Amino acid sequence: MDAMNDLTLLAEQHLALARQAEHGRSAHLFLHDGPLRQSVIALVGGAELEEHNAPPAASLHVLRGRVRLRSAAGDIELDAGQVMRIPQARHGLTALDDSVLVLTSVTATPEPVVVYDTRRVRDPA
Repeated sequence: MDAMNDLTLLAEQHLALARQAEHGRSAHLFLHDGPLRQSVIALVGGAELEEHNAPPAASLHVLRGRVRLRSAAGDIELDAGQVMRIPQARHGLTALDDSVLVLTSVTATPEPVVVYDTRRVRDPA
């Protein structure tokens, strides 16, 4: 059986580390299963994650605090308890308060699945 992670404890630990860090951030990848990744990210108020590319699929869950997700489509503010899909575009993030997030991402997409309907009989003509 895989080890369990206590997100409350991880949030507290990484927020304390972020408060001590010069750049005001701390992150930890706590789940890695094939292309699936989950990380806890702690940011002190005012700290930023600079603009970067989006993975093939990702979501952001704010555990505590308040953040602003910036993209060409516009800014979106998220409060504790909110979850959203990360847009498939370059984006950045700013902590408006001391904040802790769970980033869930899929780093690869499987090859397209081709389905053949074998119930159909081809016309031999």
